[in-house]
Amino acid sequence: MGALRLVLGGIASRELAISDVLIEGSGTVSDKVKAIGLFSGGLDSMLAVKLLQEQGIEVIGYAFATPFFGPEQAIKSSEQVGMQLEVWEITERYMEMMKAPKYGFGKNMNPCIDCHAMMFRLAGQKLATHGARFLFSGEVLGERPFSQTRGALRAVGHLSGCEDLIVRPLSAKLLEETTPEKEGWVDRSRLDDIQGRSRKRQMALADRFGLSDYPRPAGGCLLTEPHFSKRLKDLLRERPDPHHRHLELLKVGRHIRWGDSCKVIVGRREEENNRLEALWERGDFRLWVKGFPGPVVLLPSPPPPSEEALRFAAQVAVRYSDAPQGHEAEVACTDGDSQETFRATACPDEEIQPKMI
Repeated sequence: MGALRLVLGGIASRELAISDVLIEGSGTVSDKVKAIGLFSGGLDSMLAVKLLQEQGIEVIGYAFATPFFGPEQAIKSSEQVGMQLEVWEITERYMEMMKAPKYGFGKNMNPCIDCHAMMFRLAGQKLATHGARFLFSGEVLGERPFSQTRGALRAVGHLSGCEDLIVRPLSAKLLEETTPEKEGWVDRSRLDDIQGRSRKRQMALADRFGLSDYPRPAGGCLLTEPHFSKRLKDLLRERPDPHHRHLELLKVGRHIRWGDSCKVIVGRREEENNRLEALWERGDFRLWVKGFPGPVVLLPSPPPPSEEALRFAAQVAVRYSDAPQGHEAEVACTDGDSQETFRATACPDEEIQPKMI
């Protein structure tokens, strides 16, 4: 069975040399070859693990967590492949990278090359800690048109500072030979030469390794989704250095922009209402319709909203409640310190739709 450990700390970025893979305090490399992998929990990363384990290499996986992608699938899959997994929360440094990614963004707000390079760089800083000699991932040459071309893989390695230590077992025979292969830490002849977007060869490998419970191919990252990316761009215009909570709020409810610095978030169903309640902090304005089932409406702080914005939010709350059409309802509003009540009728859809994010 795999083991799971949370990594909460951080280490400053630096480039790696071959000497960095020596076990701390020993001065020599241990007989047991170990490798650290970027592990998403998808089929490709599971197969990369199995190809190395088949050679007797001990693997440790790292799954990184931000509001845009999480470790849930990695945790589940690590158990199936029998691998130690460490989860590292990197939101703060990720957002710093997002301000100016060297290789820019993909079709949406996805800085894939810079993202992968950051992950390899962070994992590379843990080589000596684990007594590991090299890094690996489940990337497949040509599987993704932007981030897994030959040039993109080379750029990831160069930007990470770990270029000569990265093995990509599924496509290794199609790529330049790396130090781990040259040194005999991993047998290149027993790696693979998979290329392109077809999954037939991966599925055949999965059958050989007895892997049956693996996820269907999916992006797994909210930054690749157009709707979420639009919300994130809007948030960054308002808050260039958003708190973690503001990023989490992007995933919940309807978002309606009121002015440059005020946003109205409306729960769409009970679980979203509960999530908004959980993310509410003192200073946020929270509204709900009295006497009728309806949404939780949240106006995140800072800054505090104007009276006009609060009255608009009250009308929005009535619009999405079960109050009868044309009915003037009572809407409670609190910031955690005081509470007031508005009387409001439903806001017309034609006023809401142009403001929807």
